[in-house]
This record gives sequence, C-alpha cells and structure tokens, in this order.
Amino acid sequence: MSRKSYELEASVRERVGKGAARALRLEGRVPAVIYGDKKPPLAISLPFKEADKRLRAGGFLTTVATIVVGAEKIRVIPKDYHMHVVKDTLTHVDFLRISDETIVTVFVPVHAVNQEASVGLKRGGALSIVHHEIECKCRADAIPESIDVDVAPLNIGASVHIEDVVLPKGVEAVVHEKNFTVLSITAPVGFSETAEAAETPAA
Repeated sequence: MSRKSYELEASVRERVGKGAARALRLEGRVPAVIYGDKKPPLAISLPFKEADKRLRAGGFLTTVATIVVGAEKIRVIPKDYHMHVVKDTLTHVDFLRISDETIVTVFVPVHAVNQEASVGLKRGGALSIVHHEIECKCRADAIPESIDVDVAPLNIGASVHIEDVVLPKGVEAVVHEKNFTVLSITAPVGFSETAEAAETPAA
C-alpha cells in the first residue's frame, strides 16, 4: 500500500541565488526546484508551514505529490531536501517530475509484523533489525509505504534474508550485498537450549 498523495501550492521564483533564497525564507517560504522528465528546471517556492508539515509527517521521500503552479498541476516526488544546520528547519527541496511510467529508486522502511505472536520473542529473544530500510526500484506511483516482514514463525537464532522477503508486485530490491540479512531474533544473555529444557516441567 502506497502513501496517500498530497498537493502543495507553489509560486514561480523570479530570482535565484543565495540572496534571493534568503529573502524567501524570511518571508516564510522555502525555495525549491522541479526537474526531470526532459523538461527545463522550474524554480519555485513553497509555504514553509505546509512543506515542513509534509516533511515531518514521515515518508517524505517516498510519497508522490502534486505541485500546483498557477493553472498547472505537476506530479512530482521529492528527491532531496536540506535542513538548517542549527535551527533544523527546512531550507530547500528538490522535486523530480514523474509520469505514469517513471521508475524511481527509493529507500522503503522495514516493519516487523506479528511480533506478539513470534515464537522466539515469546521465549525471551530480542528482535534485531539489521536493515531498517530496503532500497527498492519501482514505479513512482507504486512505492510501498513499508516492507512488512512476518516474524511470527521465527524462533531464537532465526534470520530473514532479502531473498526471503516477499516484496509487493512491481517492486524490486536493489541488492548491493548478496542475500543480506534484514532482521533476526537473537538470544538473550545466558540463554541455552539445554538450560531452558531443564527448567521446563515435564508434562
């Protein structure tokens, strides 16, 4: 399931450069640029409050948006953004124009589901998520909100590797390391199968 799209109202920037960008920020706006789809870059500005709200809602770089510039509506996906090093406020956004066929590479968060039913966690094991995100390639309008990994059947010592993960249709993992570990159930300190068996009363 992909995240719900949203709209942002934008204005065309008449001037670019550090001085113009600084002036925009003082006016409560965020400089941005839209590029790609074999069209010239378009310099725009966004209302700071709305843009910052979308950023902090999560999934900013994996959610398709519509930028409204006058009478034109442009489908985009954020590709990068910059924050103020001291104030931690949004200072700039780069958007990529997309079409129905645009393929993008994004990092999708990993969610371990059914933890309450996990065999290993019930026995005192700990969930260790090695990769909190998986780099994926898919159509821009089909980016999943998360990659869900079912940990219910996992016992202590079990691991899930990328080749074990069932990805949504049309989504392909970008693999830089062969069959890397996504998550595992690790044993608690001092755990041993022998000791646990000895402590379990006979039926």
